Amino acid sequence: MVNLLKSTLCVSAILSTSLFTFSSLAEDSKMTEDLMTEKIGRAKSAAPASISDDATIVIDGKVVVEGSNGWTCMPDTFPGDGMPMCNDAVWMEMLTAMVNKKDFTATKIGISYMLQGDRGAGVSNSDPYHADPKSADDYVETGPHLMIIVPKAMLDGLTDDPSTGGPYVMWKDTPYVHIMVPVADK
Repeated sequence: MVNLLKSTLCVSAILSTSLFTFSSLAEDSKMTEDLMTEKIGRAKSAAPASISDDATIVIDGKVVVEGSNGWTCMPDTFPGDGMPMCNDAVWMEMLTAMVNKKDFTATKIGISYMLQGDRGAGVSNSDPYHADPKSADDYVETGPHLMIIVPKAMLDGLTDDPSTGGPYVMWKDTPYVHIMVPVADK
């Protein structure tokens, strides 16, 4: 659990590196209570309450709520994008590898919830490191969805075309390959 927490903090710290400043940050760099409450609520909105109510909440690289169920929720997927996500331990391990540009091999199933979707903050469907994903030929935004990590052999037969309306493979030729499962329209 300690290693998972360290990985969680590392991923969140890197993903949450400030690209902008909040005018509502207090002088001592602590968030105002209202902003903290809003961010915790946004983080929890990424998954069903049955998961997010007992999840660890990480904001700007810091654990602000210690959870008890092994899930980690964050108010932003990438710094300041406002697209919350809740991840199990496998997803946190993959994100840590991705942020550090390290290899990752799925040996078991991992689940991530993004029930708010990623509207306005999409990515290249093939390249997690695309310098300007909104200009990528394969830029994609998905409404509310699940993301599922599986061993690569289990991906055979799944499309990587997000326009089919069903599940599709994202980042197919990378170590960070996963299945996107839309659960509602954009």
